[in-house]
This record gives sequence, C-alpha cells and structure tokens, in this order.
Amino acid sequence: MNLFNYSRRHSSTVNIGNTPLGGDNPVRLQSMVNVSTMDTEAAVAQTIRLTDTGAEYVRLTAQGEHEAKNLGRIREELHKRNCLTPLVADIHFNANAADIAACEVEKVRINPGNYAPTPELIRRRLTSLIHVCRENHTAIRIGVNHGSLSERITSRYGDTPEGMVASCMEFLEICREEDFADVVISIKASNTVVMVRTVRLLAREMEIRSMSYPLHLGVTEAGDGEDGRIKSAVGIGALLADGLGDTIRVSLSEEPEKEIPVARLLASYAQSRSAHEPIEARQAEGYDHTAMARRVSRRVGNIGGGRPPVVLPSDPEADYPSGRFIPITKGSLTDETIRMIVQDPSAVAILSSDHRNPVGEMRAAMHCLMSAGCDAPVILRRDYSEDLSEPLIVKASADFGALLMDGFGDGLAMHNRGTADVDTERLLLGILQAARLRITRAEYISCPGCGRTLYDLQATVRRVKAATSHLTGLRIGIMGCIVNGPGEMADADYGYVGAGPGRISLYKGRQCMRRNIPESDAVDCLIRLIRENGDWAD
Repeated sequence: MNLFNYSRRHSSTVNIGNTPLGGDNPVRLQSMVNVSTMDTEAAVAQTIRLTDTGAEYVRLTAQGEHEAKNLGRIREELHKRNCLTPLVADIHFNANAADIAACEVEKVRINPGNYAPTPELIRRRLTSLIHVCRENHTAIRIGVNHGSLSERITSRYGDTPEGMVASCMEFLEICREEDFADVVISIKASNTVVMVRTVRLLAREMEIRSMSYPLHLGVTEAGDGEDGRIKSAVGIGALLADGLGDTIRVSLSEEPEKEIPVARLLASYAQSRSAHEPIEARQAEGYDHTAMARRVSRRVGNIGGGRPPVVLPSDPEADYPSGRFIPITKGSLTDETIRMIVQDPSAVAILSSDHRNPVGEMRAAMHCLMSAGCDAPVILRRDYSEDLSEPLIVKASADFGALLMDGFGDGLAMHNRGTADVDTERLLLGILQAARLRITRAEYISCPGCGRTLYDLQATVRRVKAATSHLTGLRIGIMGCIVNGPGEMADADYGYVGAGPGRISLYKGRQCMRRNIPESDAVDCLIRLIRENGDWAD
C-alpha cells in the first residue's frame, strides 16, 4: 500500500448474482431491509425502493429456518417484478439457516463469533456450507464483529483487533483449503479506531499470506443524523483513503434508503483521487500505519503535548496568544522552513492542501516533519466549496478522519466557501469525538434495525436522545435485538436492548440490570438506572 498516492488494493473477483464484487469493479453500495423477512410483500417493496435508490446488494435477516426459506419466495417475487438485485442472508447462531439460505439467495453472511465453538466443529460446519454454496453458486461473507468474538478467541486475544483478525483468518484458511474463492470479508465495530485498525491489520495479514479477498466496509451502530454520518465517514473514509474497500454499507438508524446517498458520496469521493498528480514522499523511519499511535508533539499553550486536539477559530492568535501560527503545505516544507519551525518554541504549523488527493499530500507533509525530527504541534486545515450540508459533512469527516486515524493532528480547522448550512465547530468536534480523541457530548451507539427489531427503533432513538443528550461523555447503546445487543455495543456505558415484542432489557456495560420492561416504561427506567449509578446530571 502506498500511503501517499491513491490506488485501490487489487482484490479477487467474487461472483454475486449478476453483480460481481472486487477486481476491477467499482466499489459496490448496499443496505439492509428493516422489515420482517416473513413479510414477503414488505420485504419486496423495500428491496425495490433500495434498488431504485442505488443499492447493488440488499441484505435480509434470516434468524431461523423459516426466514431462510422465505428468502426464496422474496427472491422469486422480485424476479417477477424484474428486480434482479442480489440478496444477502444475514445469519447469526443458526448454521442450519445458513445452509438453507445458501440455496435461496446469492450470498450468505455468517459470523465466526457465534457459528461454532471449536475448530473441529467450525471446519465441519463451514465445509458443509461451502459445499452447498458451491453447488448453488452462492458467495459467503465472513462477517466478524467487535464484541461478538467466540469465547475461545477472547480467552486468548481478548476482544481486540488481533482477536478479530485471528477469528477471520481461521475461516479464510478453511475456504482456501477447500478452494472456494467466492468469499467476502467484513470486520466491523462501532468504535472507529477498532474498526480501522482491525481492517488495516487484516489487509496486512492477507498480503503476508498471499490472499486477496475483497473487503466489505462499515461502522456498526453508527447512529443517526449528523453524528451517524460523521462516524461512518471517519471510519469508512479512512480505509478508502488507504485504497481498501470493495463494498460499503453505511449503518444509520434511519430508513435504509437514507444510507445509499452517504455510501455513494464516500465511494465517489475516494474514486475522485484516482490518477492524481504523483506525490513524492518517503515514509518516516519506524512509522507503523497499523499502530495508529498519536504523533508526539511539544506543547504550545493548550495545543499539543498529548492534549486533546483543539478546534481552531477563524482568529487563532486571539484565542491562543502564546502560539505563532505558521501556514505550511507539502510544497513549502523546505529545510529552512522546517528549521525555523523546529527552533521556534512558540511555532504551531497549520497544514493544508489543495491537491486532488489532500489526504495523501498531507500525510506526505507529516512524514516529512517526522523524518526531520520536528515536534511542533500541527493543525490540520481543509477548505471546501460545498453548497449542500451532507457532502460537506461526509468529505470533511473522511479527510480529517483518515489523518486522525494515522495519529496526526493536534487540532482541526476548516473553511467552506459554499453555502452549506453547517455549524463548523460542531462538525469538527463531532469528527474528533468519532475518532475517540476529544469527548464533548453524549454518544449514541444505535443500530439501523432489521427484521429482528421488535420496536420502533427510530422513534426510540429520538426519545432517548431527547432525555439524555446533555450527559456529556456518556455512551448509550440502543439496539434492536439481543444479536446486536450487549456484545456489539461493547463500548457503551448503558444499553437499551430489544428483548421481545414491546419488551426492553437495560444494561450497564454488558451486565443486564432490568429485564423485559414494557417499552412504554423503558426510557424512564433507563434514566433511573443512570441516576442510581451516579452518572446523571441535571
């Protein structure tokens, strides 16, 4: 991988119905229906709406054998209506459902964390599924999620990126031994740092083992609104900047059709860097792209020195009088300029780029500074010309997210020349929070919902936010069902999890504190739980 000059990682081609993935194909866009898989008409209607919006694959949950079998009826009805969009079965826990679904749809997603408990059983069950998939020309997605690793893996690695990679590689090696190539991989987390680091580690491990399976990118339980878009763009955008990713699913707690435009923006923004003017740069000695450790900088006032990154105002000298702000670009970094910055203890560099690949050029400048031993704080600055808010939010989050994930940036600054109505300070603080570098508000880890969700997820997210958004720094998970519950909201302080029709269970961390509460009482019970544990503030 070239950190400075953009090019997509070349992956193998996987056949998924009439829409191949990987290879020279464009980054594919996908989403998931949020209606019951047993409601054939509703699933068909939503799949058609998603297709019309631009989804190239549509996923449906198959929590049991009846749902897996009904996928065939949904597919048959879609074909009658001339909708040939490949369908993906989402399987958790039930290996028999995977075998059935593989006969009905174009791809089956399995989760190694709950597929089988021992290596022997994994080999037996996965080999059986591979045989069914081979006979039916069905692809497999190996979907590893943070918080849902098997007990065997966590006992050795903990719930870590290394454990997620090990879990994935165990399944990939079996696929390779069985000479089954129609395999896609996803490694996801609601924590963007975990998600990005794990995919970077996986890509490196696959390269070592001469594997080139395509990658599915996504940040799980990203939430809704501006924060959901920021979080998704920070994680997915950082990996697209690396040239990684063959298909994208943006998981928003909104109607599934709202996910596709965000995914399209991310894919097209990454693609716009193709064949850019080359950037000459050399990686700093000792730098490890997968470590994601923050660059060490000296402190100038409240900037740098390991402090949380700042958001720079339009007049930085007024707010930070102890600093001398020096604008730099990659092209301006002569030996003399670097020497001046190094020797001035009050110097704070403001790094910007107008290159078609700004992330690559700004990475190059940072590596130049590190190679020269420069420890001055660096503010990352980007200028945009956007008239619509969503493109501005997505592009800024993708650009800054990639650099922050690299460990760069003691602060952020941004200017938009267009007319997009966006609160710049709030956006930049949201990016820093999504990158886990500065916490300034409550965070909501909320899933997008699917056929397993048994309550009005979107309305509940709004109610929980209205009651708790003033609780700075608190992380609250709002999950549709037990599958995406205590495991995949691993970082949440409190959890609101669907337990059955109209019933909710409440968690503190991963411990269930209240079971099967009526949905009508659940938000009030959540507030009482937060109060009882001393985390409430009026």
